[in-house]
Amino acid sequence: MNQPEFWLRGPVKDVPALLQPVAHALLQADDEIKTALASFPQDKLWNKPAGVASVGFHLQHIPGVLDRLFTYAVGGQLSFEQLKYLSEEGLENESLKLNTLLDHLSAHISLSINKLKEFREEELASFRGVGRKQLPSTLLGLLFHSAEHTMRHTGQLIVTAKILSENE
Repeated sequence: MNQPEFWLRGPVKDVPALLQPVAHALLQADDEIKTALASFPQDKLWNKPAGVASVGFHLQHIPGVLDRLFTYAVGGQLSFEQLKYLSEEGLENESLKLNTLLDHLSAHISLSINKLKEFREEELASFRGVGRKQLPSTLLGLLFHSAEHTMRHTGQLIVTAKILSENE
């Protein structure tokens, strides 16, 4: 039997009430991506139909974005390793396997949800600078954007995978 979407399954344990939508969106993305790619052909991982981003790009980008946004959420700046990862997102790499990318995605989603548990609701309106220019945001803004951006790329990934699978 199909389960309801995560937002209809009740609260995620130990995640503050105001951050539940973020946790639900991240869990939903992980579930939808795994379902959409259950029989996706490895040889299509880097294909770009009509010039859109490849499935491989989205699978690299979502964990990278989560890592970067949660770094800013705790007031940090990006490390050399994070900047290197960013520069390599979407580069075709035949040695990367679909299952490896899916495991990496799931691990980052789990890590992000565990980090949500560490935030206190009273700090959500606190200033957080983004990037080297320290563009203004708030803790809540960053966490909301992590959910929104993840779902945006989830939708793009699902459509791209469907197009590529239909053209088999």
